[in-house]
Amino acid sequence: MGARIGGMTLCDYFSAADDQAAAAVGGSPGGPGPAGFDVVSLKDIDPVVAIARLEAIATDCSYEEAGQRPRSGQLLSEADGQGPLVFSLSDTLVTALVTATRGDFRRFAESWSMTAELRQNQVAAETAGGALEAIWSCAPTPSSAARSCWSGTTSVST
Repeated sequence: MGARIGGMTLCDYFSAADDQAAAAVGGSPGGPGPAGFDVVSLKDIDPVVAIARLEAIATDCSYEEAGQRPRSGQLLSEADGQGPLVFSLSDTLVTALVTATRGDFRRFAESWSMTAELRQNQVAAETAGGALEAIWSCAPTPSSAARSCWSGTTSVST
């Protein structure tokens, strides 16, 4: 499952029991899927910048505030240039997505699709909404632990 948006690093979003389990994916051949995690692959949904923009929209704060929250885009894996990177998503964003209604998703998607990061790749609100629902589907309960993102390149992941 996933929303494909052309032009950027493919990132796999997944949910792990904790940050240690998520970080271990960085050393797993093939990433989170072969490691036994449910995965949502999204192209062009940068796990640091685009996700912080989404968090700002979903939690009604500034981009700067969203990016400074604990766990927002926090690198969990080794940044040795040899393997994929694993980043966390903030607990604030996870809570906002898990508690959002379909109407909220439509509103978030409309605003998110207007950000420079998504407009650059001509991401429509419908596609952004599909990406939101895909990320949400990784772990649709507030008690599901850490949300993370893995990338098969040394580019961005969260």
